[in-house]
Amino acid sequence: MTKPSRVVIIGAGIVGASLADELTDRGWTDVTVVDQGPLFATGGSSSHAPGLVFQTNGSKTMTEFATYTVRKLSDLTLDGQWCFRQVGGLEVATTEERWADLKRKHGLATSWGVEGVLLSAEECAARHPLLEASKVLGGLYVPTDGLAKPVRAVEAQARRAIERGARFLGGHTVVGIAQEDGRVTGVQTDQGLIACDIAVCAAGFWGPRIGEMVGLTIPLLPLAHQYAKTGQVASLVGVTDPALEAGSPILRHQDHDLYYREHGDRIGIGYYGHRPMPVRIDEVLSSAEAPVMPSVLPFTEEDFEQAWEQSVALLPSLAETKVEEGMNGIFSFTPDGAPLMGEHRELAGFWVAEAVWVTHSAGVARAMAEWLVEGRPRTDVHECDLHRFEQVQLAPDYIAERGRQNFVEVYDIIHPLQPMERPRPLRTSPFYARQQELGAFFLEGAGWERPYWYDANAGLLDSVEVPGRDAWSARYWSPIAAAEAKATRERVAMYDMTPLTRFEVTGRGALDFLQRMTTNNLAKSVGSVTYTLMLDHDGGIRSDLTVARLGESVFQVGANGPLDEDWMRRHLPADGSVQIRDITAGTCCIGLWGPLARTLVQPLTTADLSHTGFKYFRAKSAYIGEVPVTAMRLSYVGELGWEIYTGADTGLKLWDTLWAAGQEHGVIAAGRSAFNSLRLEKGYRAWGTDMTTEHDPYESGLGFAVRMDKGDFVGRAALEGRSAETAGRRLTCLTLDDPASVVMGKEPVFAAGDPAGYVTSASFGYSIGRTIAYAWLPSAVSVPGTAVTIEYFGEHLPATVAEEPLFDPQMEHIRR
Repeated sequence: MTKPSRVVIIGAGIVGASLADELTDRGWTDVTVVDQGPLFATGGSSSHAPGLVFQTNGSKTMTEFATYTVRKLSDLTLDGQWCFRQVGGLEVATTEERWADLKRKHGLATSWGVEGVLLSAEECAARHPLLEASKVLGGLYVPTDGLAKPVRAVEAQARRAIERGARFLGGHTVVGIAQEDGRVTGVQTDQGLIACDIAVCAAGFWGPRIGEMVGLTIPLLPLAHQYAKTGQVASLVGVTDPALEAGSPILRHQDHDLYYREHGDRIGIGYYGHRPMPVRIDEVLSSAEAPVMPSVLPFTEEDFEQAWEQSVALLPSLAETKVEEGMNGIFSFTPDGAPLMGEHRELAGFWVAEAVWVTHSAGVARAMAEWLVEGRPRTDVHECDLHRFEQVQLAPDYIAERGRQNFVEVYDIIHPLQPMERPRPLRTSPFYARQQELGAFFLEGAGWERPYWYDANAGLLDSVEVPGRDAWSARYWSPIAAAEAKATRERVAMYDMTPLTRFEVTGRGALDFLQRMTTNNLAKSVGSVTYTLMLDHDGGIRSDLTVARLGESVFQVGANGPLDEDWMRRHLPADGSVQIRDITAGTCCIGLWGPLARTLVQPLTTADLSHTGFKYFRAKSAYIGEVPVTAMRLSYVGELGWEIYTGADTGLKLWDTLWAAGQEHGVIAAGRSAFNSLRLEKGYRAWGTDMTTEHDPYESGLGFAVRMDKGDFVGRAALEGRSAETAGRRLTCLTLDDPASVVMGKEPVFAAGDPAGYVTSASFGYSIGRTIAYAWLPSAVSVPGTAVTIEYFGEHLPATVAEEPLFDPQMEHIRR
């Protein structure tokens, strides 16, 4: 047996080496890193990666990973040679659509704290002399973007880890993971067993093979991506010191799926515009067999023809040369484009850090090290969590289809509401056929078809006045949403709430378990419903839940997704006194809301639905017609009504019963577009958008859901001494001053001319006649009446901090 180790990292590429560096820097020095290839050019994706790092991303988390990677690698050298050079990053637009998107992207950079500037075509050409200015409308320049030397950075970080006590072993192929009693006990290699407590899979596109050894699906697809180098470009000869490699910024030409970097007096060209080229792991050659390295496949010239034509058009100097070498390099794509991070739920000590590009490598490694050493990453990683996918999203065909499509869309302009196109439909509620009959416009989330509005309601447009929208905000939107919101406020509407995740928590220990896991007091009578939070151990919000006590030891939990189940299961008592069951697929739900909701449903049931007979935040079992239901008097839209649950088998009957009874009352089916507007008018938060683990309840305006006097719960100790008064920042309600102005979310907010925060959720408030935006702002700015601006596509829109909620602050509508 090889010398034991506390941690074994599988993969000595950029992620494995960075993780070893981060762990040993935190005092975990008993670390072994193994790789099947030679050190330190192991033959994986890191070994051929061209090293371009553009930091700005639509995801705050991914941007933070990138900015940390830039900071860390910039401070590294290997034998006096640089590991990262901040040559700047330039993204150019050759279409009006792309130019508008770069303005939006500049806003994202500002929101996430990345310095950037929009340039004219002439300024772009001055930054990158090979550019043909007449082809360009403008560009986004980020001075801290730049070039990484991946293999050099791997070795530099590995050396630091080795100096602290880590071992790196090349030529060690992992053939199994030893385990006992549900825990990792070692990593079996072809050179022997390395005993360990923790194994981290950072094997890149080989990750799924390692996952199979422990019965874990690692949902990534290896794909080949083209990269070519030209011959000598005359205008570059002698311009840059060969040791520096580049004097001009790295360059993106996303309108044609291209990127560029200098290699001295040659140009490197990367291309995403070719057909997707999935790679079977079992067909990848070993280091000994591969002509270059395992991750490099032969260059297919025919796939590069259009790339060359467009490159010569943008960079005319290339016409004097040609492509002299190229490769099809393998790297990883996941179903949603984000990395895979986290611990195996069924095998303690087996961790995953997969599908990570060089751009985010050090940031991911730091978060993983924090997770291992401190128990949680300081950056919110819910978008990257291994367990974020629904079961249907782990099907091999789904992983392959989405991986291919994500490759195609790498440089596409993606709207924040834009759904995947395939495979659809995947998950549908029992009401799907009726929704189609009513002309539902469906978007997709977690595999579910979700109606956003219904064409059947177009006849109601005469009753509303809706300001026009710009082309971007008008996508995946219809003024019909305004009519549906109005009908909800004035009459009654049916909302499909089926896609919201539901768990059943049962057993003699269920109450104690939920009390321990959440912030509010759940020790109430049967029939109570409670809004509560789940926190991590540092007081950050992991989720918000609605918990209904349906029996002494039976609870229905309305949750946000698979991560909530994962967190709960990790904290289950070992004595078997608590059981958790996901009941989402077997149940369905209609939100029946509006001032006429009681008038519609009371004749259909013998249950007393009066305000005194069925109070707010209560639940009861009943029959609606022939349909057995559980009704909960809740409202996410701020109107009288109920969430009405039944089995999937009786769901269609429930819909038809309510629909028929509602005709005389003007009932409509309403979609999520109206729903989102109505919930913002009431100030209701959406976890994952408005607040995450980076925010505590008091900052988020959710202190009312915390009962510090109920006894201990996860995160309670961290909240000691905190309050709304001590919060240094707040989730803040803003209204835009101009009723015609619209924002979408993630835009930067400026106070006194300086960046002060960013928008989380936004929607037009049809009841109040202007756009509502929630934003994270310093407490000093979060004062009603304070004037701010929101940058939207380069334009600063005046807005004002407002008291919340904006609609029905006395709760009279809900408590009718």
